[in-house]
Amino acid sequence: MSSSQAAPKANQEDYKLKDTKPELGERWPHGGQRGGGGWIYSERATSTYDLVEQMFYLYVRVVKAKDLPPNPVTSNVDPYVEVKVGNYKGKTRHFEKKTNPEWKQVFAFSKEKIQSSVVEVFVRDKEMVARDDYIGKVEFDMHEVPTRVPPDSPLAPQWYRLENLRGEARSRGEIMLAVWMGTQADEAFPEAWHSDSASVKGEGVYNIRSKVYVNPKLWYLRVNVIEAQDVEPNDKSHPPQVFVKGQVGQQVLKTKLCPTKTPNPMWNEDLVFVAAEPFEEKLVLTVENKASPGKDEVVAKISLALNKFEVRLDHRPVHSHWYNLERFGFGVLEGDKRNETKFSSRIHLRVCLEGAYHVLDESTMYISDTRPTARQLWKQPIGILEVGILSAQGLQHMKTNNGKGSTDAYCVAKYGQKWVRTRTITESFNPKWNEQYTWEVYDPCTVITFGVFDNCHLGGGQTQGSGAKIDSRIGKVRIRLSTLEMDRIYTNLYPLLVLRPSGLKKMGELQLAIRFTCLSMAHIIYLYGHPLLPKMHYLHPFTVNQLDSLRYQAMNIVAVRLGRAEPPLRKEVVEYMLDVDSHIWSMRRSKANFFRIVSLFSGAISMSRWLGEVQQWKNPVTTILVHVLFFILICYPELILPTMFLYMFLIGIWNFRFRPRHPPHMDTKLSWAEAANPEELDEEFDTFPTSKAQDVIRMRYDRLRSVAGRIQTVVGDIATQGERFHALLSWRDPRATSLFVIFCLIAAVALYVTPFKIVASAAGIFWLRHPRFRSKLPSVSNNFFKRLPSRADSML
Repeated sequence: MSSSQAAPKANQEDYKLKDTKPELGERWPHGGQRGGGGWIYSERATSTYDLVEQMFYLYVRVVKAKDLPPNPVTSNVDPYVEVKVGNYKGKTRHFEKKTNPEWKQVFAFSKEKIQSSVVEVFVRDKEMVARDDYIGKVEFDMHEVPTRVPPDSPLAPQWYRLENLRGEARSRGEIMLAVWMGTQADEAFPEAWHSDSASVKGEGVYNIRSKVYVNPKLWYLRVNVIEAQDVEPNDKSHPPQVFVKGQVGQQVLKTKLCPTKTPNPMWNEDLVFVAAEPFEEKLVLTVENKASPGKDEVVAKISLALNKFEVRLDHRPVHSHWYNLERFGFGVLEGDKRNETKFSSRIHLRVCLEGAYHVLDESTMYISDTRPTARQLWKQPIGILEVGILSAQGLQHMKTNNGKGSTDAYCVAKYGQKWVRTRTITESFNPKWNEQYTWEVYDPCTVITFGVFDNCHLGGGQTQGSGAKIDSRIGKVRIRLSTLEMDRIYTNLYPLLVLRPSGLKKMGELQLAIRFTCLSMAHIIYLYGHPLLPKMHYLHPFTVNQLDSLRYQAMNIVAVRLGRAEPPLRKEVVEYMLDVDSHIWSMRRSKANFFRIVSLFSGAISMSRWLGEVQQWKNPVTTILVHVLFFILICYPELILPTMFLYMFLIGIWNFRFRPRHPPHMDTKLSWAEAANPEELDEEFDTFPTSKAQDVIRMRYDRLRSVAGRIQTVVGDIATQGERFHALLSWRDPRATSLFVIFCLIAAVALYVTPFKIVASAAGIFWLRHPRFRSKLPSVSNNFFKRLPSRADSML
C-alpha cells in the first residue's frame, strides 16, 4: 500500500517546476587574442547574450579558391572543400569545371566535442565514378587559432597556399580562409553548418537553422452590403429574390435572402473577412437569385482589389460607393456576344479595412498581443522581455533511425507578432540551444508560449493521412508576464507534458531563463485601468460566433504565410502554438472547468460553514465575540466599510509571505489530466467530424445526453428561482402577491418609524439566537418563496 501511494507522489514531483542555477553570461579566456587558461569577467564582455550559457565554437569561413590545377585526364576540375576537425567533416557544394570557385560558406564546430588539435581544410575534385581526387590542403594548429571577442569586426580572411600530401606547395592553387574561435553570439552562427547536425544532408540542412519569423499584418475587412439596383434574373418573367455572396480567398460569407422579390433589393448587412498584407486575394461579390428551392443562379458579380479600400481608424463610418456589376449573357440569341461584359446593374457598398481592431489569431485566454492593426495607433512599449532558451533534458525518443530511437529537437517561441525558432539539434535527448531573443512588451497581461518539436524533415518521422510528414509535439510551456517580478532572472526547468489517447506523458524538461524589464512603471499602472483590447472591440463588438469564425480564418492565414518561409514554420507547429483545437468538446476539460468553478466558491462555502457554526453556538467564545463586533458596527456604522478594506489589506499583507516564487506551469491536477480515463481521452482526440464506429458514437452520444440532462436540470432550477422572484409582484398568484404587497407596506411603515440601529440589532440577535430557540423546520420566508409559481408549468 505504501508503494502504491509513493508512485503518484513521485509523479507529482516529476510534474513540478524545478529551480536551476546555470552559469549565465559571457566569459572569455585570458590572453587577449590568443586562447588561455582562466576566465575574465568585464563590462565589455557582458552583452545581449547574458541569459544563456556561453558555448564556444571553432569557425572556419571558406570564401573562395583560385588557380586550381585541372585534372590531367579530364582537363577540368569540379572542386569542393572538406573541413575536417577530428571525426567531424563538413563539405561545401561542388562546382563543375571551375578553377576559381567561390563558396562563401561557414562551418561551426562545437569546442566541447572537439578531440583534435589540428584543423584540416582539403580541396578535392569531384569524380562521378572513381574516388574524388585530392588537390591540396591547409592545416591549422588549434592552439594558434585567434579568439574573436564581440563586438570586434569580423576576422578578415587570408589567402593560403594549398599543399600536397607531402606538405609541398607546388602550383596547387590557393584558398581564402578565416579561422577563429567564437561563441553563439557571432553573426556567422545562424547561417553556419554545425557539427552537432553533421548527419543532415541535402535539403535537410535548410530545415535545421534558427530563424525569426514575423506574423503577416492582418486586417479585418468589413463589407457593408447596403442595396442593389436593376438586378435582372436570367428568367425575366419572374422578379428576382436575391442575396449577395462575398469571397476573399477561401472565406465565403452570404447575406440573408432579400424577403421580397424585387429588382432593387436592400440588405444593410455586414460581412467581415480576415485579410493579410500583401493583399494577394481580391474581394469577389456575386449577386445570386433563388431561382428554386434547390437552385441558386449567379446574375451578376464584381471583383475588387483590397488595397483600393479606405482604412478606418475610429468608429466613424467611411463613405459608401456604388459599383457597377458585371453580367455575362447566356441566352440563345446572344450568339458571339456571350463572352462580352455588359453592365446591367449596380451595388451600393461601404467597404473599409478596420485598422482600430486587433485581429485575434489566438485565444484571448493566452493572448500575446493587444495592439490594433494600424501602426499609427500603437502606444510606446512599457517593457522588454528577454528570453534565453537554454536546453532540454531527458527527452523521449520520437522516431527510430537505423534501429535505435532518436530525437531531433527544436524549440519555437511566440510572443506578439514575432515567432522564433531555434536550430535543430540532431540525435540528442539533451539538446543545448543557448539562444537568446528579445521582445518589446506593450501590455503586461499577455502570455508567451514555448513549444518543443521533433524535426521530422531530416528523415523518418510521423505522417498525416495524406502521407506528408509532420513535426511531432514534445510539449508546451506558457508564461504570463504579469506573474513575473520586474528585473528578476528566472531560471527554471519546465516539465514538457503531452496528453495522448493513451494518457498523460512527460516528454522531458525545458530549461529557460527569463527577464522582464520595466521601462515605465507609471505606464504599467495606467494600463491596469484600461481595457485589454483596443476600444473598437467594445464600441462595435463582434458576436461570439463571428469572433470564433474570424479567429479560425486568421489562424489559417498565419499558418499558410509562415509555411512559405525558409525554413518553413509548418502548419502543425503554428496550430499547436495557437491552440487551434481549444474549442473542441472534451469531457476532461469540462470536468476541470467545473471544479475550477467549485474551487472559486470554496472560500464562500467555508465562510458560510463558519457562520453556521457561529449561528449554532458550536464555539460560545467565538459567537460572543461576533456579537460584540456586530454591536460595535451597529453603533458605529461608519466603521463597516473601513473595517472591510482594512481586513482585505491585512489578508493581502499576510499572503505576501506565501506568494508564488516561480512562474505558473502546466498543472496536471487542475487539468484533470491524470484522472481522465482512456475512453474520455479517445473521445477528446477524435477527429471532427468523427471517424469512430457507429456503436462508439451511440455510446458517447448517450453519455453526452446524460451530462447535458444534468446541466439542463440545474439551468432549469436557476430559471425557476428567478421566475419565482418575478412572481412576487406579477400577480400570477394573486393571494401570494397580495400578502407580499401588504407585508411591504407594513415593513415600510415599521422601518420608517423605527431607527435603523434597532432594526439591525433585532435582526442580528434573531439570526444569532441560540439553537434552543430554533426550529428544524424551514423558515416562513423560505416556505412562502418556494410556494410561488414559475413558468415551468407552461413548458412542454
